[in-house]
Amino acid sequence: MKVLIAEDDPISRFMLETSLKKWGYEVLVTSNGREAWDALQQEDTPQLAILDWMMPGMDGVQVCRKVRQTAATSGVYILLLTAKGEKGDIVAGLEAGANDYVAKPFDRGELRARVQVGARMVELQQNLADRGRELMEALSQVKQLHGILPICAHCKKVRNDQDYWQQVEGYISAHSEVQFSHSICPQCYETIVAPQIEELASQESKAKHIEL
Repeated sequence: MKVLIAEDDPISRFMLETSLKKWGYEVLVTSNGREAWDALQQEDTPQLAILDWMMPGMDGVQVCRKVRQTAATSGVYILLLTAKGEKGDIVAGLEAGANDYVAKPFDRGELRARVQVGARMVELQQNLADRGRELMEALSQVKQLHGILPICAHCKKVRNDQDYWQQVEGYISAHSEVQFSHSICPQCYETIVAPQIEELASQESKAKHIEL
């Protein structure tokens, strides 16, 4: 999984990058909020971001707000790094759109655990999105017949919604994904087709007899 880092302090940035790579993550490194925001708008953007709160230009909280206000990036999981210890500051960060936070200087064990939680959340979101797309594709290919369908007791034609009588196969084809291949059942062959064949054979025989 790819993780974005936005940290202006070189030492903290190096520690974050080396730790994440050691834990098996692909890392995209930026040094300020503006670079982080630009990176998040690219194709194949990381779905998990670790943002330092205090950065020049655009801080982590400002990036959070922009991420949540933009449809293409709204699903990014954001972990906010903060040296602010006041409850009000933490609440402000979460209200701005951060999913979680880690206090600086960070403990590597705690950071790893919180990143793992974020990675699991991202995977769950992706799985749900994939399932949703599969379901929508399946539903788009399915048409269902329902309700009472008037059918003629003699010719077996059915009446459609426009009060027009049509053959059963035409109605079903228009309201489902069913395709028909025509054949003849044994009963119809014996009662309809065979007598017609015999009649044609008899007529041909009579015609030949007349010619002779």
